[in-house]
This record gives sequence, C-alpha cells and structure tokens, in this order.
Amino acid sequence: MVEIIFQSEKDGHSLYDHLKKRLKQEYHQNILLIEDRHIFKIRISGLENKTIDIIKGAFFEFIYRLKQEDWFRKILKEKFYFEDPEEQQNILEIIYSVLEGNRKDLTISHKLSNEDCGIREAIEQMFMEKVSFSFDSFVQFRLRSYLKQLESYVEISIDEYKMEQEYQMFVQTLRDFLSKRPEKLSCVHVAFDEEITFFDEHFLEIKRSELAKMIDRRLLFNHPVYVDSVSIAPLLSIAPRSIVIYAEESDQPLIRTIQNIFEERVTLHPISELAERKRNVSS
Repeated sequence: MVEIIFQSEKDGHSLYDHLKKRLKQEYHQNILLIEDRHIFKIRISGLENKTIDIIKGAFFEFIYRLKQEDWFRKILKEKFYFEDPEEQQNILEIIYSVLEGNRKDLTISHKLSNEDCGIREAIEQMFMEKVSFSFDSFVQFRLRSYLKQLESYVEISIDEYKMEQEYQMFVQTLRDFLSKRPEKLSCVHVAFDEEITFFDEHFLEIKRSELAKMIDRRLLFNHPVYVDSVSIAPLLSIAPRSIVIYAEESDQPLIRTIQNIFEERVTLHPISELAERKRNVSS
C-alpha cells in the first residue's frame, strides 16, 4: 500500500481523477480517496508491473504537467511578489514559450526535461518503500532541484517581461513623437544590405551627411540606448507618410522595431526588387 496525504483537497481530487483516466476500469478499486482527510491510497500488491508503471507515470504527469503551473504562480507570488493575475499570465506565456523552445535568445542555466529533473527517480523510491508520505513534504525535500529549475525559468522570464514592458513604453513614446512631427518627405525607400541606405521617393540616394542634418537631436539625447542615428532617428525626423524597406531577411530586430513604431506606414520587399524599381523610375 502506498498512501499519499494531501493538504489540498483540490490536489487530492486532481490526482485521483487523473489516475482513474489512466487506469482500466477493473483497477479503479485499487485507488481510494478519503475526502475528509485528503488521503489518497493506492493498493499495489497483486498488481502486475505494467499497471504499477502506469500508476507511477500518472503520478509523474500530475507533478510535471498538472502541478507545474501552480508552482510557477506560487514562485511568482511568494518569491518575486507578482500578485496580479494578468501579470502572472503574461510571464507564464513567456515561460511556456521558453519551455517549448521558441525563445532561443533566452539562456537557461538548467534545462528542464523529463530526464534530468529527478521526479521519476523520487517517485520510484517512494513506491519502492511503500510508505505513507505527505505530498507537500515529498515536493519540498525530494523535488528541491526540480523546484530550483522552475525558479530559474521564472527568473529569466521576469527579466524578459520587464524588458518587453520597457520596449513597449519606448515604442509608444516614439509613436507619440512621430504623431507631432511634420512630414519632410512623402516616401522614403530604405535598403538593408551590407549597410543601410536611404533613397527619396525618386530613388535618389540621401547621403549620410544629409540625413545627419535632418535628425532631431532630442531623439539621441532622450533615447540613447534604443534610437540609433543610422535608421530610426532619421526616419522619425523625416516622418515620411510611406516607408518602403528592402531586405533579404525581413525578420531582423531593427526592422521589427521600425514596423512597430511606424505601423501601417511600412511595407516590405525583397532586396532583389530594389534595382528593378530604380530602373523603372529612371526610365
């Protein structure tokens, strides 16, 4: 007999329901939930190894899948003081994008995986000993390294969340600046090749010295980290109605930032189209 004592009624019912889904009907009699004390009992004597493995697997899934978000939220609230549910959700979305491998730019010191988080080994040991144990104590003492890994994901995701918030504020500030700027040119063509080159609406190159004269110096003074003098500052200063960007890789961070600031003013084209467009205008 393995007996698991839960402090949370919700957790006891969650494991009970999850295990019943995994086990065949004939084995449901082997699991018992005593609701008044939140005690979950599993009779494993007489069960074949395959069925016991299913029970262990279900317990693993309960910890690794069903409880993971609860622990992420607990870490956010108790260690980092993020109590607002909406903020928690925004950070959780970053956490799960990292877990799914969609944020290659974020470095995690300890990768979270089924193999290295120590959960299966801890479960094996508890079932081998066939003991009565508290789920909360099991988590606190046997899964300490796993919780530490969860904490590292929360920490790096919070940093990313704060950076994204700062970035959004920066973009909005520049949109506000842009809304007050008079239009100096109706259309600007920008080529992102080996270097960034500006052209006016007639595809005449705007020299770097000319661009420098157009730049509003307040931009570089107020936003020295984000506003570069090569692309964003000239575009904001010129405030064109239309920006046509030519690039081989349109998903560059700088191009994304220009799109975020100028929004519907921006259109994208392959760099290969630039020469043909210039010929069409000159002819």
